[in-house]
Amino acid sequence: MSEDNSSSPDDQPGTAPPATDAATPPSPQPTSGEPRPTDSQAIAAIPRRRHPTLSLPAEHGHGDGNGHHRPKGKKELAALSLGALGVVYGDIGTSPLYAVKECLGYGSPHGVVASQGNVLGVISLVFWALTLIVVIKYLTFVLRADNRGEGGILALAALVRQTQPTKNLTKLSIPILLALFGAGLLYGDGAITPAISILGAMEGIAEKSPGLRHLIVPITVAILVVLFAFQRIGTGKIGSVFGWIVMVWFAAIAIAGVPQIIARPDILYAINPIHGIRMIAENGWHSLALLGSVVLVVTGGEALYADMGHFGRKPIRLAWYVIAFPALLLNYFGQGALFLQHPNTTNPFYALVDGPMLVPMIILATMAAVIASQALISGVFSLTHQAIQLGYAPRLTVVHTSEKAEGQIYIPEVNYLLMVACIALVIWKQNSSALAGAYGIAVTGTMAITTYLMFIVGRRNWHKPLWQVGTFVAIFLIIDLGFLFANLPKIPVGGWFPLVVGVGVFIVFTTWWRGKRELAAITDAGSMPSQMFLDDIRETKLPRVSGTAVFMTSNSDGIPGVLLHHVKHNKVLHRQVVLLSVATSNSPWMAGNQALEVRPLEQGFYRVVVTVGFMQSPNVPRILARCEAHGLVCNEMDTTYYLGRQTLVIVKGGAMARWRKWLFALLLRNARPATSFFQVPPNRVVELGLQIEL
Repeated sequence: MSEDNSSSPDDQPGTAPPATDAATPPSPQPTSGEPRPTDSQAIAAIPRRRHPTLSLPAEHGHGDGNGHHRPKGKKELAALSLGALGVVYGDIGTSPLYAVKECLGYGSPHGVVASQGNVLGVISLVFWALTLIVVIKYLTFVLRADNRGEGGILALAALVRQTQPTKNLTKLSIPILLALFGAGLLYGDGAITPAISILGAMEGIAEKSPGLRHLIVPITVAILVVLFAFQRIGTGKIGSVFGWIVMVWFAAIAIAGVPQIIARPDILYAINPIHGIRMIAENGWHSLALLGSVVLVVTGGEALYADMGHFGRKPIRLAWYVIAFPALLLNYFGQGALFLQHPNTTNPFYALVDGPMLVPMIILATMAAVIASQALISGVFSLTHQAIQLGYAPRLTVVHTSEKAEGQIYIPEVNYLLMVACIALVIWKQNSSALAGAYGIAVTGTMAITTYLMFIVGRRNWHKPLWQVGTFVAIFLIIDLGFLFANLPKIPVGGWFPLVVGVGVFIVFTTWWRGKRELAAITDAGSMPSQMFLDDIRETKLPRVSGTAVFMTSNSDGIPGVLLHHVKHNKVLHRQVVLLSVATSNSPWMAGNQALEVRPLEQGFYRVVVTVGFMQSPNVPRILARCEAHGLVCNEMDTTYYLGRQTLVIVKGGAMARWRKWLFALLLRNARPATSFFQVPPNRVVELGLQIEL
């Protein structure tokens, strides 16, 4: 038997399990900060690089009502495009550091001999991978599928859920399970990207001076430590320069590739897909490992979709077509032309700038790698924040690092776990080629899931003919699965890492969801109908004391167990009692005039239901202050907040497996206090003990 002391489920924010029985987008389900949304609400959490730091529902003053950004003029469009360049394309923009090297580099364990046919074939595969996956799949089709302006694999699953009802309240549907597993894979991606990007940039030191090769790993580790140490101050202050640095980076890699293309213009024949097909046929099974390296050129492609809600479709597309795509093609074709002249090149990227420009390129590559790493780290913070808000993860410390509407968040626990994982990967693998073996599984897995979900959206949401969506899936699922299977041989040499991380995160998400559902069912069974309780209060004439008592509740119609416990033991009530429910919407933000409902009951009781967007954090004192306009006046210095302090007892039997109960108890025991999430003054909180058998 095990015991766990933690806040009761009626008082814990952001982790209540979502329901699974809505066929259409339902209204938000009120909770006590542990929002209990439907599937379509729960999977609307979008891994994004930046967050509004609104502490309570408030008006959001931009967009067209669906969350899309509509630039008012060319200046604003240029600014958004520059921001998209820095945040969205930082990861894919650093792929030239290692992608072609893994395919053709002399001595590469995954590559092929740099003959003319193989060089043309590899560059052809690179060109068509970028064109088919980024240009056609994501920019042309996937960006059209938005959840009220928000993008990402979870938003896509939300669209699917709206047309896929189920009456089974104890299981998550397949699209949600796939989306959660895809989200878990992104955690593995978030650990590998900083390691491989910065390590790949630092390997230029060996090109400058081979005798300094032993310094690559220590310098990389030092940069990673500094990078993660500075996360606490947020990237808002330096975020404005990210776009300019990445723009300079793209200009530099484009210029570096041009001389080689001029010297060997026959590299442009690689545009013909026949060269790629012929090379795959000639190399047989070895082409499978080669495709696993080619996929490195599209790592970061999911960011196009995930950041749509922040920048909008047009700026993302403009930044790609005007700057990112041309620069990447010039550099990749330049590296291919270099191999036509020097087949034994070890590191083609830095060989393009061998000479006086090598050191400046190393510095610029390091800056670009740090920016790419920052984007992935912020994305993991965002993903974790959404999981907490929507009931898939226990409470962690969420620090808003900016007071601006477009601020940043920082999660210390996740930050340090990522830092340890990144440093361990660098020390373990020692070079980017070895790390490339662990890369690609997460990206290809997420892309394949996206294609599957797009098929369902096309059929059920857009009502497209089967031949249209079938053609889309037939083409892109073959490509995605081809890249995915090409990465399977990497599993023994490091590819297992993102899979283990993904499975681990998936287990945590589903266990927390299931555990909170079981606890919610137990506590709801112990609640009392509101009118019955009020009638009993009227008859017993309990003593009333001055002031206001605030009780958090997940049931908008009943009396929470913590209030019943309070009356049972203290036999007294405040003159004014507020039953406060907080719901999470499937919209990123909620307008203030639409998000607050105050219902007077009787005997001095009030029911307050407030809805926050999944990008907002509730601030209970401010919410109560806004209730004054609705007739509910709470004196801040005379208000007491009541939270439940539960003792969780693990017993045999029940719907949950025993190992899940133990894991859930561990997560619950280490969850952060509800007071910090609700931003409630700790010195005005009273906790009451409850014991629950699970």
